[in-house]
Amino acid sequence: MRRKPRIPDSPLPQRDGVDPVRVRLPAEGAWGTVREHLVERLAAGAGVIDGMLDAGLIVGADGHPVAPDAVYVPGMFVWFHRELPDEVPVPFPLEVVYRDGHIVVVDKPHFLATTPRGSHVAQTALARLRRELGIPALGAAHRLDRLTAGLVLFTVRPEERGAYQSLFRDRLVRKEYEAVAPYREALELPCTVRSRIEKERGVLTAREVPGEPNAVSRVELAERRGDRARYRLLPSTGQTHQLRVHMNALGVPILGDPLYPVVTGPVPAGDFRRPLQLLARVLEFTDPVTGHRHAFRSGRTLLAWSAYDDWAGGRQ
Repeated sequence: MRRKPRIPDSPLPQRDGVDPVRVRLPAEGAWGTVREHLVERLAAGAGVIDGMLDAGLIVGADGHPVAPDAVYVPGMFVWFHRELPDEVPVPFPLEVVYRDGHIVVVDKPHFLATTPRGSHVAQTALARLRRELGIPALGAAHRLDRLTAGLVLFTVRPEERGAYQSLFRDRLVRKEYEAVAPYREALELPCTVRSRIEKERGVLTAREVPGEPNAVSRVELAERRGDRARYRLLPSTGQTHQLRVHMNALGVPILGDPLYPVVTGPVPAGDFRRPLQLLARVLEFTDPVTGHRHAFRSGRTLLAWSAYDDWAGGRQ
């Protein structure tokens, strides 16, 4: 069995809490130089790559700049910092609920992505926590959608991250969500929704398809208030948009959802009105490193329940 090559430590520091990009040159290929491969592989364009090479911004494992005419070496690693997109700061606090030498649990606000992706890089929970707590090695054990608020677990030590990630993979974490959605008298609750959900890369929405179920959610009615209701959602799996898809399938789409049942137009950057009314309320698990039993509860409230007129009026 071929052993995986050891990945060298990054010769570049983080920038604004964001790791540099690491690229490993494939073992096989017809490229004559490192430049030729990067131009073909990256979407930045030849002019951008040439500029970065000329400025010494692309480095090898020794930290020295890669020469513009450097010969292609199969298996070689190179690093560089991506050009950070212009991001409007998310103007809501990221509250630390618990912290020890192994984990950090935070109560994430709506509109803040968990980890860098796409146009959300420095304005993410991970990057902000690395900067604010001074823990460069901090990593996410799981993710919440950017539009969903609530509890997220991060790990302090990279060598322990796998142990915490396995809790979610093996369904050893009890997760409870809260949502505000229309009340539907004909909907018999509690109920358990089982379906197969698939999400195609590049497509905004996930969809239910025929086949063996891979998504299971229990839906309970917590409280009714006129034509609205507060629901308790207990997922036992973690498919992308699972709760949003299941609530929509039941005929009670979550208030403020820009994707279900209808994809609305893109919201302008900096528009933080009418957040999705979905909250990761409870996170419970036995710590795989310390053996301690943890039970965390979000202190946030859903605005469409506590102050509907403010939410409907779009106040931030």
